Amino acid sequence: MPYLRNCMEPLSTHIKRMPTMRDTHMTQELILANATLVLPKETVTGSIVVREGRIVDMASGRAVPAGAKNCDGDYVAPGLIELHTDNLERHMRPRPKVDWPHQAAIVAHDAELASVGITTVFDALRVGSILSDPRRNYGKYARSIANEILGMRESGALRISHQLHLRAETCSETLVEELAEFGTEDRVGIVSLMDHTPGQRQFMDIAKFEAYVCGKYAMDASGFGEYVDFLYGLHDKFGKRHEEATVAAAKRFGAVLASHDDTTVSQVTTSAGYGIRLAEFPTTVEAAQANHTHGIANILGGPNLVRGGSHSGNVAAMDLAKQGLLDIISSDYVPSSLLLGAVMLGNEWGDLAKGLHSVTTAPAKYANLHDRGRLEVGLRADLIRFRVTEGIPALRAAWHKGLRSA
Repeated sequence: MPYLRNCMEPLSTHIKRMPTMRDTHMTQELILANATLVLPKETVTGSIVVREGRIVDMASGRAVPAGAKNCDGDYVAPGLIELHTDNLERHMRPRPKVDWPHQAAIVAHDAELASVGITTVFDALRVGSILSDPRRNYGKYARSIANEILGMRESGALRISHQLHLRAETCSETLVEELAEFGTEDRVGIVSLMDHTPGQRQFMDIAKFEAYVCGKYAMDASGFGEYVDFLYGLHDKFGKRHEEATVAAAKRFGAVLASHDDTTVSQVTTSAGYGIRLAEFPTTVEAAQANHTHGIANILGGPNLVRGGSHSGNVAAMDLAKQGLLDIISSDYVPSSLLLGAVMLGNEWGDLAKGLHSVTTAPAKYANLHDRGRLEVGLRADLIRFRVTEGIPALRAAWHKGLRSA
């Protein structure tokens, strides 16, 4: 364990002189002391020192030097890393036909994520639109929103790190053109290959797809069959071309490629052939097992964990966790489910460090973020402080690059 020095010695031997109040003021250090540090494979009582946005020292023991924040045994963990969230869309369109000012929506989204301990987010933006069917509001938006996110990121207007995640919808009309609007300068981090054609993947059950579409888009049942036929036609016309274009675009961007809603072993085999590393929300045990066979990490939803099952009737995340098939949690559409889900996993596994691993170290590893996701000297000081009461985590504070974000 390289995180605390001289790891083979008893923990009591790691206590060292911490800076005095005068030292702290001169160097503007942040010292979190008497904390339960959540390391990748264990939790230990100790202190952590931050300077200029980096972790510069760690030590074990309960000592609280002058100038340090006494954490009173609270957990201190790496900041949470969110790989797939639709939360921004909720702020942009809080009600049907309501288009909220985009920069205000981005700021609100950013603040909400910071408030639940997320310090890095991959904002999921759909690419691939349906423009010829007015019954569904499925227009283009990704490029314009990406410009606003990137501009606000560069101006320092945001509290946490924002990366781009392009959700490539193959059952659409404009995917190739929309992917072409992005380049390497956008630093797209993840591209997910998505196919929402009804009757497979997330919506194997057509009845559930009907309830979802008619409820969300106020479509009456009489037009549903015609709409399904329209989508089948899109898939037959564009599906293969769009799939190939998405894989090529991910390579062009240098982005991690993800699959979405894999259901069968055959689908996973195809994913593996494309070089996919992440599987978002596999819908069956068989698909999750096949992903592990191919070295693909399974991402399951925090809401699925918290609710005890999938809202679409697919496999329960906790069932996969009990079989050792859950690697990463995504908050999906409820940001607060990320920390709560990690603590629930820790309780289920009897290992809080392992639970937190699914929202810190694991997503950092698979998204190629090598400078964060662990408490380790030299890494970015993206940190959270929380305590757990009756199984429910309560965030006390968060820091992004050493600066207070919540």
